[in-house]
Amino acid sequence: MSEVTAILEAAAGGDPHAAAELLPLVYEELRKLAAARLAQEKPGQTLDATALVHEAYLRLVNGDHPQKFNGRGHFFAAAAEAMRRILVDQARRRKAAKRGGEWGREEFTESIVANPRPLEELLAVDENLNMTETAAALGISVRSATDVWAYARAWLHQQLGRD
Repeated sequence: MSEVTAILEAAAGGDPHAAAELLPLVYEELRKLAAARLAQEKPGQTLDATALVHEAYLRLVNGDHPQKFNGRGHFFAAAAEAMRRILVDQARRRKAAKRGGEWGREEFTESIVANPRPLEELLAVDENLNMTETAAALGISVRSATDVWAYARAWLHQQLGRD
């Protein structure tokens, strides 16, 4: 039985010092594994191999429900999976932030369009704002402003057609 397997069994048995003893023994192998994972990713990662090892190690040995491993191979397979999940989670967060993930969705209801405005105000807005300025004033993209404008026109056309 290898020293790593013995420490993993001690950790599974509840030894609180086992996790501290384990890291120095597996650190270099985990770092190589992390470097290999990062080599498969697109350039521009904010995590380096060291940070990825530390994050994965914390997921494996800390927490309310520490995992139990059936030997050295199982530990490294779990470490590889933890690293993969960390990179996937990071990619999802980046993609969500890139696509306005922190913004909340607001329903465009008829009451917004139906709220009457003075005709002079509407004409002044129409004469003075182009779509880029309108989008900037609303804090949305030009594409979203164009979509909202198309919806408003369609709704207005439908409402006028009822009479």
